[in-house]
This record gives sequence, C-alpha cells and structure tokens, in this order.
Amino acid sequence: MKRIILAIIILTAIASAEGQKNYALLVIDVQNFYFPGGRSELVEPEKAAEKASIAISEARQTGNPVIFIQHKSASGMEINDLVKPMPGEKIFIKEEVNSFLGTGLKEYLDGLPADTLVICGMQTQMCVEAAVRAAHDFGFGVILLHDACATRNLKFGDREVAAADVHASTLATLKSYGTVLSVSEWIEKVQGNGIR
Repeated sequence: MKRIILAIIILTAIASAEGQKNYALLVIDVQNFYFPGGRSELVEPEKAAEKASIAISEARQTGNPVIFIQHKSASGMEINDLVKPMPGEKIFIKEEVNSFLGTGLKEYLDGLPADTLVICGMQTQMCVEAAVRAAHDFGFGVILLHDACATRNLKFGDREVAAADVHASTLATLKSYGTVLSVSEWIEKVQGNGIR
C-alpha cells in the first residue's frame, strides 16, 4: 500500500512539473521618456503599455517571474505607472541597447527554471529587437508580444518611415528568432499549457 501511495505522489509531482509554464516575462524600457511629454515620445505608447500590463497580470497570476529593464537616463527614467513593478520584482538598469550587456540579466535567468523568455516593451526595432536576438542566441525560447511593443516614426536620408512600418518590418525579421504573438494569443497558449 505504501508503494502505491508513493507511486501516486511521484506521478502527481511529474504531471505537475510537466504542466508548469517555464517562462519569465521581460518588460523592456516602458519608461516615462517614451510617453507624451517625454523627450523621446513614441507613437501610441499607452496602447502598448496597456497590453504589457495584461501580460504582467497573467505572469503574476501564474507565478512566473516578471523582470523589468530600465534604460539609464537623466530624465524620464521612471518605469511608467501602467506597468509599475511590484515590491520584490527584479529590475535591471542598462546603459546599452542590449538588455543582457553589462546587467547581470543572463546570470539571473540562469538561476531560474525559465527556459522561455516572453518579451515586450519599447522600442521595437532597438532594445526589444536586441533582447530577442540575444535571448535566442543564448538558447532561450522566445515569444515576442507584438501588440505590447511600440516605436516611433523614423527618417533615413529624405525618406520618412512610419512607426507602423518600422514595427511591422522588425516583427517580420524577428519571427525568425522566436514566436510572434499578440498578448491575447499568448494568454490562450499559457492557459492551454501550450507555452512551449
């Protein structure tokens, strides 16, 4: 009888482990300088931050780590209130485009059971793109939440490039480095244990 009970306990533990969603949510540079009145205002940063907030709530509810990246700046450096970290959530301050460079992020992630990084933030073609590529190169599974990212209009020579086009062309490239989903598509996968 003891062996049967022990076998049931072991099988339950294995089933529970297999049902785990081993991801960490990485929220990159959702900072006040990107919002209206900030020195580097983006196109519709509020919409992206609201979607990021939904992703953060999902990660918190499922007990997965939420990690914030904050780009060092003389002004507007604060993480926006729409995605405010909770006490105890990890924040890394960076000075480079790549969130892994000089921050200790990789070492921190190596200490977690997470094998997948879910990424969102600002700007799509800069710090978000750098994190996606680096995470992939480090061997993490990557899910990019496209509607929880934002960018700006750009100019090259005489050519103006709309933020929507910058965003779309970056996503078209990054789908080679991971899975690109909307927040609602991702939550469906999480709730169906299909995160991998």
